[in-house]
Amino acid sequence: MKQSLLLLLPFLGLSAVSCTSAIPQNKTEASRIERVENGLLPGTVIKGQNASMKLADRMVFYKVPGVSIAVINNGKLEWAKGYGVVEAGSTQTVTVETLFQAASISKPVSAMAALALVEQGKLSLDENVNAKLTSWQVPDNDFTKTEKVTLRRLLSHSGGLTVHGFPGYAANEPVPTLTQILDGQKPAANSGPIRVDMLPGKEFRYSGGGYTVLQQLMMDVTGQPFPGLLQELVLRKIGMVHSTFAQPLPKALETTAATGHRQSGEGLKGHWHTYPEMAAAGLWTTPSDLALFAIDLMESAQNKSNKVLSQEMSHQMLTKEKGSYGLGVSIGETAGIKSFAHGGSNEGFTCILVAHIDTAKGAVVMTNSDNGPPLFNEILRAIAHEYNWQDNQPRERTITQIDPALLASYAGQYDANGTTVTVSLQSGQLSISIPPMGPTSSKLYPATEDRFFLLESDGFEVHFVKDKQGKVTDVQIQAGPDRATATRMK
Repeated sequence: MKQSLLLLLPFLGLSAVSCTSAIPQNKTEASRIERVENGLLPGTVIKGQNASMKLADRMVFYKVPGVSIAVINNGKLEWAKGYGVVEAGSTQTVTVETLFQAASISKPVSAMAALALVEQGKLSLDENVNAKLTSWQVPDNDFTKTEKVTLRRLLSHSGGLTVHGFPGYAANEPVPTLTQILDGQKPAANSGPIRVDMLPGKEFRYSGGGYTVLQQLMMDVTGQPFPGLLQELVLRKIGMVHSTFAQPLPKALETTAATGHRQSGEGLKGHWHTYPEMAAAGLWTTPSDLALFAIDLMESAQNKSNKVLSQEMSHQMLTKEKGSYGLGVSIGETAGIKSFAHGGSNEGFTCILVAHIDTAKGAVVMTNSDNGPPLFNEILRAIAHEYNWQDNQPRERTITQIDPALLASYAGQYDANGTTVTVSLQSGQLSISIPPMGPTSSKLYPATEDRFFLLESDGFEVHFVKDKQGKVTDVQIQAGPDRATATRMK
């Protein structure tokens, strides 16, 4: 799903930050941790300027109460550390054993379990899933006449199925059954029916709904509840002892779990939402456990350890199917170094996993806030810099000197289909503010006389458009693939 340009703007907050660690480090590792903590980097840096930022300061800036990090180096979990608190206003600190919702990082773990069932002969990658579904069937229609929904297509988001993601169910809400979710039965389910509305196999389209079909399929062929099945197939074998797919979270684990937080910094009522869509979004875990998952997949692909999958099946998981997505993970390559990754976003929780197959390096960052993405990207860049990754490095740019009178001509208010974009000039610095992020503004840096960039995000560009008389008429805003034009009001 395309990220709105509004979500790329920073916002302010206040909190105290503390840190805890349960994995001993030697002096070298301790120094590396300190450099990461003090070396967070924006998406863009200005040539010749020190852009390093402190983790504690950035947590305050983004209103993120808690962060947990695990770093993989040389195929091992090198260090893990927790920062901040499990809930805003509390004194309970985040530790390496604090549970976070993995959100969509549940999908790679579920995919590995499904592929294990393929190797056991209980599932087939290219068979019509309706041949094995007994509790529920994918409704046939014109789109499924010639092409069928298969396991391969479910895992690679190419099954043509609807429902991008799920909001979960608040603490005081009843939780629907899986079949009610699959059929979008109201009022029990709060998401739409999961149906095929495009030709299966035609193209990639992210579908949490497809992974919910996967969940039912795995339960039908094994006759086991999903949480126990995933414990048996993946979690126990890899040693993910602080992980569970149980939804709702068992009472015995509630004291070790982080509370999710909104963009405002307010905690979720009831602490977190329940996700019966377990395969798509239901995993509770820690960065250390997810690091073990990544290490196992890397080692399996290199035939060093095959606790869950064979080398051949691991290669299939890490092979692109549609677009840049394999069977459960996104696949990338930078300077010849292959990698896999997956992000996650549940209500109040956001996280990221990145692993480099050829160099056996990687990291997992989990946060208890909707505001986590810009922060975990800054953390990843600090880790990338410290451990010499080929990717996740900031873009270096040079500033152009601009006539102060020209800068002043850009200041004003612009209308983007009812949204007021404000460009202001103060002490020679141009800034932009876009609601609904409130009064907070982001500094603009000139690349040319009429094109500007943000340090917070590589790919965010602002272009001031002039008429033939040289008067500024519009501002064009680009944030990655998203574009918007705002017309000058005054």
